[in-house]
Amino acid sequence: MERLAAPLIASLTLGLAPFVPEPHIVGKLRWVLGGAQGMGVVDWWDLVMHGAPWVWLGVAVVGVVRRRREQGDG
Repeated sequence: MERLAAPLIASLTLGLAPFVPEPHIVGKLRWVLGGAQGMGVVDWWDLVMHGAPWVWLGVAVVGVVRRRREQGDG
């Protein structure tokens, strides 16, 4: 589980900051799902930067699950 500590902390801090009035990534995702009208390059870059920790966490979770399955099959 220590493999998940760093990506989890990054996701819950950098991935959600700023927290008020809503997590920043939530606002960006709503904007994109609403058609991304008026989004500039800076907004897309901001989405990538706030989304990167979540992608890292997803990759780490998949890696842990794969390792556990391999160890269980062996």
